[in-house]
Amino acid sequence: MISDLLSYVVLAFVGVRLVDGLRHSLRGTGRSTAARLVRGIRWRHLWPVLPVLVLVATAATALMQLPGLDWGWWTAIGGAGNPVTGSTAATQGSIWEWIIPLVFVGLLLPTLPLFALGEERVFRLGAEDWSRRKRAVKTVQFGMVHALIGIPLGAAMALTIGGVYFLRIYLAEFARSKSAQSAVFESARAHTAYNGVIMVLVIALAVATAVG
Repeated sequence: MISDLLSYVVLAFVGVRLVDGLRHSLRGTGRSTAARLVRGIRWRHLWPVLPVLVLVATAATALMQLPGLDWGWWTAIGGAGNPVTGSTAATQGSIWEWIIPLVFVGLLLPTLPLFALGEERVFRLGAEDWSRRKRAVKTVQFGMVHALIGIPLGAAMALTIGGVYFLRIYLAEFARSKSAQSAVFESARAHTAYNGVIMVLVIALAVATAVG
């Protein structure tokens, strides 16, 4: 089917991009930056993750009940969730149903700090000088940009909750240190911890699928 073919094309593209990201995260500046971020992760970055995830999941579930907000281009061609997790109806019932997600997550885990830092630089860096309106706009943009990678519109809107959380982390650290660099690294650590917990959940689901 055409949808299956499109799913395989998307998975191949994502796989190549993940390999490129992995290479960057294991070399030179990328490696040292990722290590610096991970070494700085503390309990304060970890304990809020589950409450924030619950809020995001609750909001996403409610929003996707509204007409049109359950649509995403990845789900439209048979995918599930986010293409980066490698779940699609095209592999359902086969060994690839759990192998691809595990491989993708394995490639993604080392790159999480750099991806998080990149997003924080785009959507949080400089927020100490922004108006409330600009902060709100950038936070909404943070959520909605995820729709470009295929997640449903309602889920993307719900991700603004995560954006609010990361913004609060950034502003609190800036108020303490008066350093935008320190603030963006602090929000990137919170972002890395958040994404890391999601990856653990993806792995658990893939393992459950394999043994089930």
